[in-house]
Amino acid sequence: MAIGTKELAPAELDTFEDQRLVEELRKAKEELFNLRFQSATGQLESHGRIRAVKRDIARLYTVIRERELGIRATPAPVEAPAKKATKSKAKKADSADDAVKEEAE
Repeated sequence: MAIGTKELAPAELDTFEDQRLVEELRKAKEELFNLRFQSATGQLESHGRIRAVKRDIARLYTVIRERELGIRATPAPVEAPAKKATKSKAKKADSADDAVKEEAE
């Protein structure tokens, strides 16, 4: 069984975009810093969490590097559905085209 955050499973990391991977890496590094600080001051309750966060960081670095080398596929960007022109916008566009045509003549 893999140790680490359940939300950072290797199968789920494949669906993340590059920007989100970098953001998750930043969060994990920040958490590791805080855990080390707690450990140094004697306030850390779960020492296993440090190991889990280190593994998450390594997993994120691995996915990022594999994408750079072309070993792992980058997910296709999700396209937003195209907005339909409303009748009022279509009418305005038609009237603007007609005005341009009249000026040209």
